[in-house]
Amino acid sequence: MLGPWLLPDRESDGSTDAGEETEFLSEITIRESYPHIGTPLGEIADFQRDGVQVRGVRRAGQIGRGGLDDLVLQKGDAVIVVTTTSELLTLAEQPGLFVGMRRRFELDPEEPVKVAEAFVTPNRSNVGRRIADLALGRNTGVRVLGAHRHGHIAGADLSSVHLRPADKLLLEGPPEGLRLLSEAGHLVAISEPGGRAYRRRQAPVAVLALVGIVALAALDVMPIGILALVAVAAILILRCIDSDEAWKSIDGGILVLIFAMLIVGAGLEHTGAVEMIVAFVAPWLQGMSPFVTLLAVYAIASFLTEIVTNNAVAVLFTPVVIALAGQLGVDPRPFAVAVMMAASASFATPIGYQTNTLVYGAGNYRFVDFLRIGIPMNVIIGVTSAVAISIFFPL
Repeated sequence: MLGPWLLPDRESDGSTDAGEETEFLSEITIRESYPHIGTPLGEIADFQRDGVQVRGVRRAGQIGRGGLDDLVLQKGDAVIVVTTTSELLTLAEQPGLFVGMRRRFELDPEEPVKVAEAFVTPNRSNVGRRIADLALGRNTGVRVLGAHRHGHIAGADLSSVHLRPADKLLLEGPPEGLRLLSEAGHLVAISEPGGRAYRRRQAPVAVLALVGIVALAALDVMPIGILALVAVAAILILRCIDSDEAWKSIDGGILVLIFAMLIVGAGLEHTGAVEMIVAFVAPWLQGMSPFVTLLAVYAIASFLTEIVTNNAVAVLFTPVVIALAGQLGVDPRPFAVAVMMAASASFATPIGYQTNTLVYGAGNYRFVDFLRIGIPMNVIIGVTSAVAISIFFPL
């Protein structure tokens, strides 16, 4: 119930800048070789994905909108969909499916074909014309895979879309044809599509790589860093992703933040700042009761972990709490365990640990989001840990 307030969804404004893909209106023609001919549409996995919205089926020139799940597909049917770029390109690779408009002539099989996104210009020869009436294929070899119009669906089906300025088209054709369209002023901002076809057959490879990293690292077969590099090499070799996708997944800003965080932590450690903080608070702990002292030790270690590496906190603070336990005349083990637990729980800042920083960028979060959910988590875990420690290691 508190989730939407603690972690608001900042991608729900319709913006595609944060990684959200454009949704295109398209049509998928069923060919004779499609293996699911004779199957109700609602039972075909290709059209039941989360990113695929079936809007109708055109058969014999008529578009049906109702009872689509029970409609048995036939050869020549055109399934009208609104779907993301990645799902549309995935459908285009399925045997027996033809996505988008047809070309007026076949291209040379040796000629390279490129998929691109482009915006329609306010050109008189474009505006108001139906996509089906465009001579893209005859003049340039380019065909339309999908059309997007901001705010609403562009038409009843792809072929009947009347173009407007700023409509976005998903195109397929030879690079030379795309260049000619741009030079003629019909299209602008021709760029690579915002998504790529899913490689769902390779999903077991990615899952196996992740399981292998965790299992082999847990068995201490090899350092986790080396295992991760081996897994990345395997994922690239087995074509789960290509090199372009791998490089694009690296956020330079996040890397700079991680390196800066490590440098600041190292500076605090090597200049003696952490030791100075510990030496300052140690006298204040001596007059407290053992349980209150345990809570204070956890709180201090947790705070330091948010700004310095957890290893540095454990190394510098553990000898202090052991000596403190000796002055109080109690078992030092609960205090050492408290430091260990606190040094492993850093949720309140995106710089508390490298994984926090990675989530910070990937989730489009802000610093205050970590404070909202991280501080309560630190408090809950701290109190729970202190109670459990005092039970298993009586003070």
